[in-house]
Amino acid sequence: MNADSFEWQVPSEFNFAVDVVDAWAKDETRIALLAVNDTGNEKTYTFADISHASKQLANLLQRKGLKQGDRVMVMLPRIAEWQIVMTAVMRLGAVPIPCITMLTAKDIEYRVQHSGARGVITLSEESEKYANCGLPVQVCVGSAPEHWTSIKQAEDLPAEFEAATVKADDPAILYYTSGSTGSPKGVTHSSRAIWAWRYSAEYWLDLKEGDRIWCTADTGWSKAGTSILFGPWSQGASSLFYDGPFEPAKRLAFLEKYEVTCFCAAATELRRLILEDVSQYDLSKLKSTVSAGESVNPEVIERWHGLTGTTVLDGYGQTETLMTVTNRPGREVKPGSMGLPLPGLEVGAYDAEAQTVSPFGAGELVLALPYPQLMLGYWQDPQRTEQTQLEVGDRSWYATGDNVEIDNDGYVFYTGRADDIINSSGYRIGPQEVENALSEHAAVLECAVVGIPDEERGELVKAWVVLAPGYSAADDLVKALQDHAKATTAPYKYPRKIAFAEDLPKTVSGKIRRNVLRERL
Repeated sequence: MNADSFEWQVPSEFNFAVDVVDAWAKDETRIALLAVNDTGNEKTYTFADISHASKQLANLLQRKGLKQGDRVMVMLPRIAEWQIVMTAVMRLGAVPIPCITMLTAKDIEYRVQHSGARGVITLSEESEKYANCGLPVQVCVGSAPEHWTSIKQAEDLPAEFEAATVKADDPAILYYTSGSTGSPKGVTHSSRAIWAWRYSAEYWLDLKEGDRIWCTADTGWSKAGTSILFGPWSQGASSLFYDGPFEPAKRLAFLEKYEVTCFCAAATELRRLILEDVSQYDLSKLKSTVSAGESVNPEVIERWHGLTGTTVLDGYGQTETLMTVTNRPGREVKPGSMGLPLPGLEVGAYDAEAQTVSPFGAGELVLALPYPQLMLGYWQDPQRTEQTQLEVGDRSWYATGDNVEIDNDGYVFYTGRADDIINSSGYRIGPQEVENALSEHAAVLECAVVGIPDEERGELVKAWVVLAPGYSAADDLVKALQDHAKATTAPYKYPRKIAFAEDLPKTVSGKIRRNVLRERL
């Protein structure tokens, strides 16, 4: 499709399981997935395999009492069951809530309560995290504990299932993402968004039938949706799925062995990979490399191009918007830029003081509405949803909260967040979530969390702590506080640096002045 003549043609109904998986499954030889674990075991799945297994699992979930519209926690690592489960839940018309396995029991309980989830599918070894959730449907991969059902029971059920009819604006998936204040926000996307993900796969990932993508994102992030499941499969491409630790040499060996044509990795990974001797690997099949979540340093882009012959195509998106601005194949890549808006999207820079939106210049990045990839809204939070909407003149816009500069060619350059969200190695971390975790420790009288610059991760989480009476600053206390944070919230959020202070800078109204703390050494 020509990007210059692009027009949105959103279908009135869309069920990913039927309209993508089952459609490709008509060719019983078409590869959907190559799953590999850290011991070297690998298994290939066709779309027909995924279709068959997801119909059996949909039957199991339905017999257990799940129905269309129910929310279902899906907390699985990078194993093939994840794709099968996601497809089965959507076939049923239920709403999956993808979750990273690093979540603590407390994190999970909040998501279950907030979403009103009725079911969970996870590893058997993760089942204890759900002990206090009271979910009526509990399915696991592996041996089933008491009150749980093993996913293997689905293998005895029919591979026929009448899929749900899902309207374009029906809720189809629910992601939780950190906000600058309070608990994580539930971002609700409709089936039209899942349908629309094919276009970032086409115009950014440049995927075609027969291509193979390896995206290293965790299954709990929306990035997995865009670049592992919905986007690639909509294009008829296959995905490499690796369940194992990050090892630079193994990454490069896999690119060669599995003839990956598109590699999608965070900037943090790429910075490690360029230190390896790439010359010993045959990467001739690699035609594109993409990255999102954090800015890729121009030096990394230059070095990676020299090693692989591919230019890193940086991109920008949010859980709320999915991919919106990307560097695309065949277009000039400007160092430091996130690229150009995807076809069918108009963006602008919003000047809050003048109450104007300009196609060029500096301001908050805003997206013209309507936009099919935009979320339906924050789950059960219409007020917060409304706060993202702007009316300027006779136009409606979505406000991203990200500050940018747009040059005269339309290229978008990220300049920072308008709020206090910390972006560390592509993870979005809300400072108050970390503060809440630390405040539960007896040694903490008061604390504040900020992001500080870091060459490797982009930003690090740093906590400033005012100690309670009877406690003194010490290295062992720093470690105790870090361990406490890891145990209380998802481990990736813990403060890698902790400093102690007599007091915290505040406004007259008592609000912590995080900008002052960022400037402190």
